[in-house]
Amino acid sequence: MVTIVLYRPEKPANVGNIIRTCMAFSMNLCIIGELSFSLSDKAFKRAEMDYCIGFDIERYDTIQEFLLKHKEDEGYFVTRYSNKVYSSFDLKEKNKNFFFMFGRESNGLPKELLKENIDRAMRIPMMPNCRSLNLSNTVAIVASEFLRQNAFLSLSTKECIKGEDFLLKD
Repeated sequence: MVTIVLYRPEKPANVGNIIRTCMAFSMNLCIIGELSFSLSDKAFKRAEMDYCIGFDIERYDTIQEFLLKHKEDEGYFVTRYSNKVYSSFDLKEKNKNFFFMFGRESNGLPKELLKENIDRAMRIPMMPNCRSLNLSNTVAIVASEFLRQNAFLSLSTKECIKGEDFLLKD
């Protein structure tokens, strides 16, 4: 099982989009700390559409509380400050649970956490003068790499709603 972990997210639309990504990729979502918005926020509702119905979000007050509960999981920390590219990690499922932790839109994950976990910190390559990517896009990139390395687990690789031959029909 894979858990996407958001540390004190600030943008409701990002969280809504991440819920949709987690639902599509069959991943869990965890939020650590206070939200800077309400789950009834218009931007959140527009982004998550109806994907929240029946979707549980695990909540923790602190990173320490989360890490204690998930100490057996293989965890990774996504940050622009790492020198290791996300695709260089071996993420093949080894009968383990994984988590990928992402920081706040404004200032990322706490520096001390990253220093303590420097061997499991990963970055997405960007142009040198670019500060960051959008949080929901970053989640999708890292989650997709995990799925690619694991042959997309039990996800459908064919169109199921309109039929495999949809493009061939007139």
